[in-house]
Amino acid sequence: MMAKGPKQRNQYRRRRTGETDYRRRLKLLKSRSSRAVVRISNTRIVCQVVSWEKDGDKVELSVTGDDLVSRYGWPEANSRKNIPASYLVGYALGKSALAAGHDEAVLDIGLAASSNGNRVFAALKGMVDAGLEIPHGESVLPSEDRLNGAHIDDSYASLVEATKTKIEEAF
Repeated sequence: MMAKGPKQRNQYRRRRTGETDYRRRLKLLKSRSSRAVVRISNTRIVCQVVSWEKDGDKVELSVTGDDLVSRYGWPEANSRKNIPASYLVGYALGKSALAAGHDEAVLDIGLAASSNGNRVFAALKGMVDAGLEIPHGESVLPSEDRLNGAHIDDSYASLVEATKTKIEEAF
């Protein structure tokens, strides 16, 4: 909605289009620690470690669902954004963040819904299991069965373990 009248101000474009919640962003930036950003697109999940600088945010590290396929042997036919894939992307980001010297972060889920056990929190669980310090409550994390893909197929558990082993070997 456009502002009208002499004392009205237009909202920032990203607020108008529903892309950024500036109040939540300011709270995250005031913590002065790196942000673990998790975004889910139509085809994959993206996890990044982002730090703030005067001239704009700087992406320190990035891991996507496509990296699971190209680097860690995730099958091409499998989803790159389901709960097990989200867990593995978070795990890979956590391992690479520790290798790069980042040991703590604050979770930034953007405008995603924060329902218990969703894909964003599966990625959080992966980062925490890798050793990254991120403040969270245990009640939001998905169960081990869902992280291993037991709700999808019985063969997913061995696939998740094999991919997790390849991620550990890489770091």
